[in-house]
Amino acid sequence: MQVRGDLVIELEDRNTGVVERVAESNMVTNAVNHILGINPMGALYNAGGEFDEMVDWNEEMLPICPNMIGGILLFPGAVTEDEENIFLSSGNMPVGYASNNVNSTANVKRGSLNQSESMPLTDGYKFVWEFTPSQGNGTISAVGLTSKQGGMNGYGSDVGVDTTLLQLRKISVGNAGGAIGDLLRAVNMDFERGRVFALSFDTSTVTVREYRIPTFDIGLNERLDDRTLTLVESTGILCSTFEFLGSDSEYGIFMDGGDGYWYGFANQGNASGNATVLWVKIRQSDCSFTEGRWTISNAALMPVGSFMDDMSYPEGSRNAVMRGGYLYVPAYDRRGVYKINVTNITDVTLIPLGFMSGFESIGDSGSMDVCMTLIGDLIVAYDFEIDVNDNVIRTYAGIRCGEIATPFFQYKEFLVAWGGAFASNYRYTFLLTPYLATICNLAQPVVKNVDKTMKITYTLTEVEGSGSAGAGAGSGGSGGSGS
Repeated sequence: MQVRGDLVIELEDRNTGVVERVAESNMVTNAVNHILGINPMGALYNAGGEFDEMVDWNEEMLPICPNMIGGILLFPGAVTEDEENIFLSSGNMPVGYASNNVNSTANVKRGSLNQSESMPLTDGYKFVWEFTPSQGNGTISAVGLTSKQGGMNGYGSDVGVDTTLLQLRKISVGNAGGAIGDLLRAVNMDFERGRVFALSFDTSTVTVREYRIPTFDIGLNERLDDRTLTLVESTGILCSTFEFLGSDSEYGIFMDGGDGYWYGFANQGNASGNATVLWVKIRQSDCSFTEGRWTISNAALMPVGSFMDDMSYPEGSRNAVMRGGYLYVPAYDRRGVYKINVTNITDVTLIPLGFMSGFESIGDSGSMDVCMTLIGDLIVAYDFEIDVNDNVIRTYAGIRCGEIATPFFQYKEFLVAWGGAFASNYRYTFLLTPYLATICNLAQPVVKNVDKTMKITYTLTEVEGSGSAGAGAGSGGSGGSGS
């Protein structure tokens, strides 16, 4: 079954009564097919027994309209029309959005669903959204349908803590001993090969461990609760300069640079003066490495993070991220973020936030905190975001996910992370909800301003045909068969 989409935008100038009308047809992406047809790490199965938590699909996701497809995103820039283009760069953040309900908040980017005119059709669904003069203002060059959750606040607002992350699954993975403990040290994943990589430091040695983990296939003796992890390879790297710092806490973290290298950084934080940071850079293909020490003039840095596991459970935090060859570290006073070029230490910029961040964990309180993370190319913190152009976006201060300890590992719309609270540890699977279910570029951009109201009618219609251009369960999902 294929799906056709037709879009009509009507802008009415409330001063003159003139109505500007734009009509376009769209293309449908593989977003819904991925959700229904891909099953990474058995996300759709009960794998943790009585401690397994799973989203109610009939409540949150089905029927497809108006749930899995139940929101709209309005973009200032054109969008590449490709079935696999389901997430845009943060350089093209939406100027407006709306969900499958009425906006009762003060969020001026968000419009409301016209509940009397929106309805299921015999062969599809009709959405009607309305924006008041104060809502959704800006240049609109492209429009895309998204999930109802994605239409709540796009990628985040300063009004409410509606999270972009829908928790699909939470399973217990047991205590933090052995390989399970290494999952809390996970730095990156290769979903296609079924591999997870964990890095740790002890005394003077960085240890890189590669584990086999079921992602899209499952072996004869494997389970889906991470208790049958298989160690593929372990490599020790003897360092002469790099080390984790401190005595009460072990300050230092590892991260994936996204450039074929793992990086380790360690500092204890400094309220003033010059910052000292130890570093190690490890080539992922062969574990060759370089290391050194930075002295950064007039830079007051928070600790990049810490990890300590000499108790009955690990403790630590992740306060820094890497993006595009730069290390982003919060300023000690929490009023800015330092951007440090990892190949040119003279290239350091302080990005002011414009306020003092609370800089708390973005997840529930546990024994390990993630205070800053990367989702796609967007840096996400407790009460702010930084887009790919280093623009700061202030957001509502609040919790966005469970008790995570690791970075998010992304496969299409799915995000995986490990974490826990004290002696209890979990694997989380989230759906990143502001995906593009359709793409509709306008022949000419339109401008919505405070003099205009806007009405958007978007009709999806099922049509007979071959291929996977729409919302067929399991039709067209790529990335292998489900676990």
